[in-house]
Amino acid sequence: MNSAPSTEHQGVVLIVDDVPDNLALLSSALEQAGYMILVALDGASALERMRRIKPEIVLLDAVMPGLDGFETCRQMKAQADFEDVPVLFMTALTDSEHVLEGFAAGGIDYVTKPIHPEQVVARVGAHLRTARTLRSARQAAQPGAAVRDEGELRAVLAARFQLTGREVEVLHWVACGKTNRDIGDILGLSPRTVNKHLEHVYVKLGVETRTAAAAVAMSAGSGR
Repeated sequence: MNSAPSTEHQGVVLIVDDVPDNLALLSSALEQAGYMILVALDGASALERMRRIKPEIVLLDAVMPGLDGFETCRQMKAQADFEDVPVLFMTALTDSEHVLEGFAAGGIDYVTKPIHPEQVVARVGAHLRTARTLRSARQAAQPGAAVRDEGELRAVLAARFQLTGREVEVLHWVACGKTNRDIGDILGLSPRTVNKHLEHVYVKLGVETRTAAAAVAMSAGSGR
């Protein structure tokens, strides 16, 4: 399967709709927002197109002749290559059973017709940011993956050791050599509260000292 082209763009969006006017409307709005657009008029064509170029997100019409959107989504999610691709359903079916069917099929959101392009562009951007953050965290948390920056290190620590956001912050400053009082001043916490968070960190990391906790954090950053 080919990966997405390296041309500069905000992301690759696949739009699947059997109504050409809808494709034109959404393609125009998303292209203006800087996205690379793939289109398909039915579910079977969408699945074939995805095998050639993997999109980062899919806008999928729920009601289409032949393979409808729900079944298209189920087949997409059944393939390992596509299970992490977010799917936004487009539908005029606002009854709860149809909404629930969309989520059950693997969709993460839906937009109702008639389509408001500016709302779709906003939702695509939001879901893409979330998907990229989760994908980066999963990849970085795998053993042997070196961490590229501080934000990614925090994601690794949170994912690997099930740390809360506050616990990650406390561990970060411990690794920087700060005392509980220093950390309290930085984070706006009392030293006692910092110590409480640190106790939880020790348990989750399976260590007993600040030095050991700092070593675990640095080890995670190096991918070991």
